[in-house]
Amino acid sequence: MDLNKVMLIGNVTRDPEVRTTTQGTPVATFSVATNLRWTNTAGERQEKAEVHNVVAWRKLADICGQMVKRGSKLYVEGRLQTRSWDDAQGQKHWRTEVVADNIILLDRANKGTVSTEAAAAAPEAPAEDSPINVEDIPF
Repeated sequence: MDLNKVMLIGNVTRDPEVRTTTQGTPVATFSVATNLRWTNTAGERQEKAEVHNVVAWRKLADICGQMVKRGSKLYVEGRLQTRSWDDAQGQKHWRTEVVADNIILLDRANKGTVSTEAAAAAPEAPAEDSPINVEDIPF
């Protein structure tokens, strides 16, 4: 049995960047920071931030582009994925990211759940210029 499941609660470090693939599929990328706090052996409080790359696809990407902003508190659920590519100089690069299945907006003003299942059941995306209305999301 295998399991690839990630659950994060943290703050968005940059506004989502929403692009469209050559096949026309929307994809959003952004980062979420989580903090680890502990007391060392000398009794001093320590803190370390970890930044996680997040990728959302299709309708979930569109919704992230409209509702997720830098500083937002989020719960992100998904799976880990590592991909590699060669740059123009032939050097190999690696990137590990969370492919989001579900996102819950934890800010008081924007509380709500966004998931791939709910996004798939949502009506067709609005025109490019019109924002997504929270009341139009079916959950």
